[in-house]
Amino acid sequence: MHHACMYLHTLVASLPQAERAALVQATELRSYRRNESVLAADEWTDSIYCVASGLLRVVAHGSSSGGDVTTDFIRQDDFFLGPSFGEDRYRVAHTLIAALPSSVYLIPVSEMRRLCASHPEITLKLLAIAMERMSAMRGQLRRVSSFSSEDLVGRVLHQLAQLAPSSTGGYDKRITQAVIASYSGLSREVVNKTMRNMEDRGLVRRDEHGLHVPAEFAATDFQSLMADPGAFGPAASSLNPCSPND
Repeated sequence: MHHACMYLHTLVASLPQAERAALVQATELRSYRRNESVLAADEWTDSIYCVASGLLRVVAHGSSSGGDVTTDFIRQDDFFLGPSFGEDRYRVAHTLIAALPSSVYLIPVSEMRRLCASHPEITLKLLAIAMERMSAMRGQLRRVSSFSSEDLVGRVLHQLAQLAPSSTGGYDKRITQAVIASYSGLSREVVNKTMRNMEDRGLVRRDEHGLHVPAEFAATDFQSLMADPGAFGPAASSLNPCSPND
């Protein structure tokens, strides 16, 4: 199944129409339910994954049953890439899970390699996306290691409000405290207690759509990361899915 939204992604917007049409023809669009696995750790794939709608999370598996950690989120118009473009197939180190109902483009690595060879600007854009993700991951690692529980949870909630917005502000209520705990490096009990305390003090507000988080929860370094949502494509600035997928 193919989708016209692919034409709108800034990564391929400058391509001649015939090349864009060929890319769409080679690309598969798949839908995933919330909590469904998109890719399992150690699995081989020949695709790059571009989120059309929804939100994916990258999960590293620890040695113990409770050791799984969410290392990253892949939002609308963002990509999950292999470690190298040297081959047409790659083995994934982490598991990719749909944090919300999601639609995902599966773009053949071979097709993207061909486009990169013909159009160096696409290579540069992919490099910029990879560098942005590395910067975000480093920032989150620093927060996990140095922030108090409340500061850390506050900033994760603010980030989720950008990544998975509810219809009235805040973040989607389908994002569970277990996901927040796995991303923040805290136990579910600490996350639950911290969020209850924030609600009791009026720092956050909950309704039927989700949890509302004030903008001032963002740290300066986080604001700089989120300051240019257009870097991930024009649709990402509004963060509205191409098509709802419940």
